[in-house]
Amino acid sequence: MIEIVGIDQEFGREPELLALIMASFAYMDGVIDPPSSAHRLTLQNLAEKVKNEIAFAALENGEILGCIFCKPEPLGSLYVGKLAVSPKSQGKGVGYRLMSRAETLARELALPALRLETRIELVGNHARFSSCGFVKTAENAHPGFDRMTSIEMTKRLD
Repeated sequence: MIEIVGIDQEFGREPELLALIMASFAYMDGVIDPPSSAHRLTLQNLAEKVKNEIAFAALENGEILGCIFCKPEPLGSLYVGKLAVSPKSQGKGVGYRLMSRAETLARELALPALRLETRIELVGNHARFSSCGFVKTAENAHPGFDRMTSIEMTKRLD
């Protein structure tokens, strides 16, 4: 049975968490430009991320199947980032369970929306997020790029 648990400074499984994120984002290598920010994650800045954001892990029999990091934003939304599901667990509802936990958190914090960003090239992700109720709200370019590199998607919770 899959259990969703909070990740805090006492979680103590950052090496496993980092490995999970790297494995789940690996398919993007050579597909997106600029490369994923996951490549800049280290154990040290992942520990900072755990300290500064609200995170959850999906566990089954103690194994980490996925994670999600959330951050309340001043403009009234909960930013969802680093949603990662292990390659062997993809397609089994783990991502949906983690996103559902993020929705619950947003409601607990009285935030009316979830917001995320996904790369322009990852049309499969656009479709998955759309199926969860997200709509495209903006297109953005990373610094130094003269073309759109990501889209912003929002899900209203009201």
